Amino acid sequence: MKQSSFIKINPADSVVVCLRPFTKGEEIEVDGKTITLLQDTPAGHKVLINDASEGTDIIKYGYPIGHAKKDLKQGEWVNENNLKTNLAGTLEYTYNPVKEELNIALENRTFKGYVRKNGEVGTRNEIWVVPTVGCVNGIAERIVKKLQEETKSEGIDAIFAWHHNYGCSQLGDDHENTRKILRDICLHPNAGGVLVLSLGCENNQPEDFMATLGDYDKDRVKLVVTQRVEGDEVEECMNVLRDLYAKAKEDKREDVPVSKLRVGLKCGGSDGFSGITANPLVGELSDWIVAQGGTSILTEVPEMFGAETILMNRCKTPELFEKTVSLINNFKEYFLSHGEPVGENPSPGNKAGGISTLEDKALGCTQKCGRAPVSGVLEYAERLQTTGLNLLSAPGNDLVASTALASSGCQIVLFTTGRGTPFGTFVPTMKISTNSNLYNRKPNWIDFNAGALVEGTEMKDLVKQFIDKVIAIASGELARNEINGYREISIFKNGVTL
Repeated sequence: MKQSSFIKINPADSVVVCLRPFTKGEEIEVDGKTITLLQDTPAGHKVLINDASEGTDIIKYGYPIGHAKKDLKQGEWVNENNLKTNLAGTLEYTYNPVKEELNIALENRTFKGYVRKNGEVGTRNEIWVVPTVGCVNGIAERIVKKLQEETKSEGIDAIFAWHHNYGCSQLGDDHENTRKILRDICLHPNAGGVLVLSLGCENNQPEDFMATLGDYDKDRVKLVVTQRVEGDEVEECMNVLRDLYAKAKEDKREDVPVSKLRVGLKCGGSDGFSGITANPLVGELSDWIVAQGGTSILTEVPEMFGAETILMNRCKTPELFEKTVSLINNFKEYFLSHGEPVGENPSPGNKAGGISTLEDKALGCTQKCGRAPVSGVLEYAERLQTTGLNLLSAPGNDLVASTALASSGCQIVLFTTGRGTPFGTFVPTMKISTNSNLYNRKPNWIDFNAGALVEGTEMKDLVKQFIDKVIAIASGELARNEINGYREISIFKNGVTL
């Protein structure tokens, strides 16, 4: 991408995006005409290139991102104060399939992974304690600390307890969602050994929960019900953990094809550069992985609103189209059932960074999944069944959505951000900055800088570097969240608590 002071993303756009701060009175040349800026305009924000009367659609990325609340003048700063979303309730959709040829060469690339007994591949070899209920979180943290002190985690990648507040006092879908997410964690290939830690009297009954695991590796997944232990449950747990550790430390990395790689696609703390740098970069990586026979998963359903037809028309089959329609409309109905507007999503940080409406956010957000056809559509907490690009039902909340991506089977989450965030879920959570300022200010948070795209670096060159970085992380290089020890889970909750 050529270095400039602004960018017009699509020829049809009625705005340009400022790549640096502009002051009132500065002039820019757009499509052969001189435009004078009418206000000071921050980097990442939009400037109107033609007069627009009240109600006129404002176009960015080639699509409407809302309409003018009032008459607007050429050179005016377009933001949430003068732009209104076009989004409303549920819609009816028509399937108009679009197929793009990716024309990406098959490469003989591998990463160093852990091949599990069932053929799945992990990017980490860790010992996990998974509480069936929040009541035993304290015990889980205590035994993890003891094992860390005993072993120094030598021969394995890490030891963690995935504490949460659920497993009891829940009904219906909430209860099932908790059980499914915990099941998915227990079965994840990044775990070399799992201790399922139960209290005994919780709604999430231990034997019933273990039955949800199906045909699991009983040498690597063990259960302790603390109410049934005579005396010291900590020592009982430690005996089990020592056995799991002894087995896991014998596991070794080996070369596996990148077709075994499954990456989750997520953004948070987005800004006006997200749809210009980091999200398109991740989209190129997603297409590359899919072309190699691997898998990528896009979630954050509310952040598809306004761009959903692009995804629907990329569905391989009418059945997948119908599933995607349900994915979108069911989430809209969830909003409406709580009396919340469908189009109210951009956070204060998003708006400060240059995102004015949910359509503006969605059209940038969905670029993370590139141009590949949609091969699968997953419900929340459902495990992957199909390679290629998948869509997953989950909210936009960073930790809930990242947990859902990892639970579906992703070994790595690729997380783009313009504002920055330190968190990570239970798999490596790589942070890709949309701008170099963030990368330079927060090197302890950010793994890769996509801001170079507006500073003269060509996309094809940065993609190669990014592929190498992802493969390095998959092969054992620690992501920043792992170095910092910032790792946790969050489970989606909708209903009552008893």
